[in-house]
Amino acid sequence: MTGKNSNHNGMVVAVSNHDNTYDYPEEVQFVIRQDQQNDYHEAAMFINESGADICILEHEFGIFGGQNGVYILPLLHRLKIPLIAVFHTVLKTPSLNERTVLTSICRIATRIVVMTQKAHEFLTDIYDIPERKIEVIAHGVPDLQFDQEVSKKEFGLENRKILMTFGLISRNKGIETVIKALPEVVAKHPEVIYIILGKTHPSVVKHSGEEYRTCLLQLVNQLQLEEHVIFMNEFVNEEQLFKYLSAADIYVTPYLNEAQITSGTLSYAVGAGCAVISTPYWHAEELLTNIGGCLFDFNNYKQLTSIFMDLLDHPDVLMEMRKKSHEYGYETTWSKIGEKYIALAKTIPEKQTRKPGEKEFIPGRVLLSSFSLDHIRRMTDSTGIMQHSKYGLPNFKEGYCLDDNARALLMALMTYKQQKHVLSIELIRVYLCYIHYMQNENGTFHNFLGFNRNFLDEKGTEDSFGRTIWALGYLLGNPPNDAYYQLSRELFFKAVQNFEKLHSLRGIANTLIGITYYLQRDPNHTEMLEMTRMLSDKLVRQYAIYKTEGWNWFESILTYDNAILPLSLLHAAEILGDEKILEIAVESMDFLSGITLKNGYLSVVGNEKWYEKDDKQSVFAQQPIDVMVMILMFQKGFLLTKNEIYLENLNTSFMWFLGKNDLGIRLYDFETKGCCDGLESYGVNRNQGAESTLAYLISHLVMLETTEQRETYTANRKDVAGRNGDLVTISVGKMSAL
Repeated sequence: MTGKNSNHNGMVVAVSNHDNTYDYPEEVQFVIRQDQQNDYHEAAMFINESGADICILEHEFGIFGGQNGVYILPLLHRLKIPLIAVFHTVLKTPSLNERTVLTSICRIATRIVVMTQKAHEFLTDIYDIPERKIEVIAHGVPDLQFDQEVSKKEFGLENRKILMTFGLISRNKGIETVIKALPEVVAKHPEVIYIILGKTHPSVVKHSGEEYRTCLLQLVNQLQLEEHVIFMNEFVNEEQLFKYLSAADIYVTPYLNEAQITSGTLSYAVGAGCAVISTPYWHAEELLTNIGGCLFDFNNYKQLTSIFMDLLDHPDVLMEMRKKSHEYGYETTWSKIGEKYIALAKTIPEKQTRKPGEKEFIPGRVLLSSFSLDHIRRMTDSTGIMQHSKYGLPNFKEGYCLDDNARALLMALMTYKQQKHVLSIELIRVYLCYIHYMQNENGTFHNFLGFNRNFLDEKGTEDSFGRTIWALGYLLGNPPNDAYYQLSRELFFKAVQNFEKLHSLRGIANTLIGITYYLQRDPNHTEMLEMTRMLSDKLVRQYAIYKTEGWNWFESILTYDNAILPLSLLHAAEILGDEKILEIAVESMDFLSGITLKNGYLSVVGNEKWYEKDDKQSVFAQQPIDVMVMILMFQKGFLLTKNEIYLENLNTSFMWFLGKNDLGIRLYDFETKGCCDGLESYGVNRNQGAESTLAYLISHLVMLETTEQRETYTANRKDVAGRNGDLVTISVGKMSAL
């Protein structure tokens, strides 16, 4: 809205999905491509320079890019004008990322609008949003009214009693409940006809075609209701929609579960003056209780039959329901609702502005804006990623190894999942083909390959085997396309015969993580669940053998890749729901943290000399790969326990790459976009091999995932400080993509 004169003018910033283009009306003055993070930054600049006084965000999960729509946050951080956030969905049981996104928006917003009292309740009780920021404004509807009999005549349905449901069709709509309720109804009231208006939801068509609609048609035929059920597989404009709603005697929303906080179809039906019957999902229960609609239990078609019969037998009751809907609908027309938004906007001081970026500090903020695959591109050829480098250049003499190509596959998959970058999908192909080339007939793998593509060993280490299974399992849990999934599945299950033969603790741990990622896709795979239990038990037994007073570890020595052991048990505990495994994972994680973070910065065990029990810790020859696994461990620890200290430890660990380490020397090279190979007593090993750079990039990707997670908890601390009269503002920056 602009305040140049007495009129309230508006413009729209639209979000287009999957790079689709649309013929937008002139009100749309800027378009964001859903998965292009830079578009959000540019949109913020456009809004700030547009002369607008207030920005209204219409928020719905699934609209904005990034995990759980996180890409909207950098736009909001950069706004210089007040924000009104309108939430169409408020989840009762959000994931950590969903909670983080929503609470971050709430922190930035000057005022928050929800459409039901239930949503208001969720925000205050579940998300701890201050009540003073929240306003309830009902879902608006078009101001369109038509005579019922005229509309029926136009559709050739005069003298019929019309039941209706509209909207995008999917299984959660519960339309079969209405169809099952009809036989007894039409036996007594043969004039009844049920209209189902709407196309199948696009995502349903994509994954299941018209399976659900076909099942409904078969049910209609089975119940001999062909003359009483009409499927209208089409979209209609608002005017036609309201004509159908005006013609309807009863509108039905038979949704299958309670978890819908706002229903636009319900709002439209009531706004059109329909008598409404619904299952008691959140919006329906609240709205229909207020206006005298009818509720029936989920999936209870017999109860629905009784309600239909009672209303059709008592037209005076039906007419009273329609009257109450009309009265409510009049108060929720767009013009009326628009007045409420204008009034809300006027409560915001005219001179109020926001300083963009006044949020929580993120370690390495400047760095996090420069994620780059330049060095990885340089190190990768058509065979795979090369093992070593001389400074920032690949060392052809050393060839390739399975360890690094498995890590590279994991990194590329994580990059594609987060950024959908075109280069990452090509890198996935290269690294997956390398793994395929290296697999033996018995499911094991070669590790080393010369630059001439000759094998340099017969069988690799158990560690390299385990890291490969980790990467393959991650791909199976997060497949970028079907071809990659099928090859990965073939490689993974060809290797399964070797899982029980593993003896190396780190080989076991890496394999265990890979299995748990696979189980995210197929959680009921009995063999893999049993394998998870068996491999976990091996680590648990090792822990029981070596744990003593003050030494909560799996061996009598701390060597390399130490955090992989508690990390793997955290993954296993999540899949198995095993409290004992979780207890050991947390106990060993805290033990390792106490050793490596005791000075306020990360100092991983160096391989110059391992850290034996009752001896001194080796300080130098610290490796980036150890830091990466620490970061992954803390991320997983936080996700499972919600203990904030693990977020602090994660950030501290990441700062190791940037100079917060024993020598105060940065290992990340801003020029080459590679990471140096280690922290030595004389300084940094300037070679930038695959392992080191991949360790940094995976760590960087973890930071991208957890940045907004930290915001939620800082917001809570700020609220506490504010109540004590001492509000502290800490700066934050949201990172951009590749």
